[in-house]
Amino acid sequence: MINRRFVVFGLIGVGTAPGVAMAHKPNKTFALDPQYQPQSVTVDPEFASGTIVVDPRNKFLYFVEVAGKARRYGVGVGRAGLAWSGTAEIARKAKWPSWTPTPNMIKRDPGKYARYAGGMKGGRGNPLGSRALYLYRDGRDTFYRIHGTTEPWTIGRAVSNGCIRMLNEHVEELYERVPVGTSVIVLP
Repeated sequence: MINRRFVVFGLIGVGTAPGVAMAHKPNKTFALDPQYQPQSVTVDPEFASGTIVVDPRNKFLYFVEVAGKARRYGVGVGRAGLAWSGTAEIARKAKWPSWTPTPNMIKRDPGKYARYAGGMKGGRGNPLGSRALYLYRDGRDTFYRIHGTTEPWTIGRAVSNGCIRMLNEHVEELYERVPVGTSVIVLP
């Protein structure tokens, strides 16, 4: 039974049950695997409350609410050779952020990225989606982000240029819950 409808960046979508996202693209249908839906889980109590922990291997992001308990979200992560690990902090947050590909992205795939070298305004077609959390290390921009996506079918896969992507509705929830200064741990 269809109980809600939404538009995913110009793609018509339907939800078949609360919290189940689906999107349609020409010749491609997407339904989010239930394991990637937000849910409360038990985590190692060594992680401090308020910390974000990203597990790229398993494609999950955890927002530690209290010691031993977290809100888990499914994510898309960096493809082979583009992933990173370590610690950072959220130094900036943006709603409907603008986007500029990095020089390395342009060098790797100029046909895809060179036309955006001057940047792209935020909006429905922007690859950062509806929200972005900017990761800094030692006061310097890492150029990695936790952000929404215009390609929801990539959640649970290693496909990005290194950033951590979430469904827009999930990153919007996270955005409201985490302040600037939040610690982020990306596991190796």
